[in-house]
Amino acid sequence: MKRVTLGIIGLGVVGQGVAKLIKSRHSFVLQKFGVDLQLKTICDLRVDPSFLKSLGKVIYTKNFNDILKDPEIDVVVELIGGHHPAFEIITGALENGKHVVTANKAVISNYGQELFSLAHKMERSIYFETAVLAGVPIIKTLTEGIAGNQYNGLYGIVNGTCNYILSEMETNKISFEEAVKLAQQKGYAESDPTLDINGMDSAHKLAILISLAMGKFLKVKDIHTEGITHISKEDLYYAEEMGLTIKLLAIAKKIDGKIEARVHPTLISRKHPLASVKGVYNAVLLEADALGDVLLVGQGAGQMAAASGVFSDLINLGVDNAEGDRTWIGDNPNEIEKLGLRSMDDIDTEFYVRFMVLDKPGVLSKITGILGEHAISIASVTQKVVNKNSAVPLVMLTHAAKESAVRKALKKISQMKEIKAKPVAIRMQEL
Repeated sequence: MKRVTLGIIGLGVVGQGVAKLIKSRHSFVLQKFGVDLQLKTICDLRVDPSFLKSLGKVIYTKNFNDILKDPEIDVVVELIGGHHPAFEIITGALENGKHVVTANKAVISNYGQELFSLAHKMERSIYFETAVLAGVPIIKTLTEGIAGNQYNGLYGIVNGTCNYILSEMETNKISFEEAVKLAQQKGYAESDPTLDINGMDSAHKLAILISLAMGKFLKVKDIHTEGITHISKEDLYYAEEMGLTIKLLAIAKKIDGKIEARVHPTLISRKHPLASVKGVYNAVLLEADALGDVLLVGQGAGQMAAASGVFSDLINLGVDNAEGDRTWIGDNPNEIEKLGLRSMDDIDTEFYVRFMVLDKPGVLSKITGILGEHAISIASVTQKVVNKNSAVPLVMLTHAAKESAVRKALKKISQMKEIKAKPVAIRMQEL
């Protein structure tokens, strides 16, 4: 039997879920895995007295140093999120000879290489399964389950809030604003959902996945990132008419010795398995060279979904150490491959473009003329409504075109007096 004494820093929604699992499944874990998980101390600035009482003999503190400096605590569970003081908590735990379990995508994506180097030096481990896809074991899959493979590409729906919003807009034909409010009411979106809907949450997760799958530590600022705020219910309706759907995808590819890394709304075929991933569910498609395509799907949001991932890390950590081994997850500070970063300007994709134009003769020829000047060829054109008195939607699909050319063309087209709103451009991806 291996006794593992724990300290939890951050008793929010996920922290409470983890504490519940430690208490309610203690006997199960002990019998099945031989690991005796003992929660000694919790730290938070505020705590519900009734919840604290339900945990039994657990020490409560407002000072996280009480946990970091306690020689009896083997593992620090960091669940406060954000960069600081989370970074200082994790480094402090490692320097005091403790293992770390965290769900913090921001700190791992921004400081992972530094933290992994410190963990390696101190001969301790960092487990972070819940940093991506909550409890869905994407980290374990990459590093252990199919570790012998090399990955040429990955495509992920990694933000449950955005996936829920887009699903509701498509299914119930409601506006973006209405879908956001509904997500907030159901607890799937924060009161300020900015980090979700602007794509930054997905970019953090993509940075982590790239470091594990392709061996390249990228800065989040180097990942081209767009959110979903410009997507309308009309765009989803038009996509559906064409046999497509719109998903916020995190995309990474290896092409000619460089990595292509981007997060943006993407049109994909409704026949592809990723198109069926709805609501708060997340999914990642891995292009593994030996095994072939692998798709992992599961809930990417919610208290127990996230708590399940943290709890699994605690069990795996206990098992690894009971056997005298340490998992390498997060411990190897070296990049596996020296890959460059491909410029977004050089990427070629097909595009869906929606213009709001005055319904007048000659407008279409002006638009197509500008596109032609930038070597952008058109696959199809559809005018959705005829209205002589107001702007109408004009939807185009292009053949593959260079990103920089499309941006320049759309900038020039948007300056036409017949264009009454900023054009909406959505990249298409064949999977």
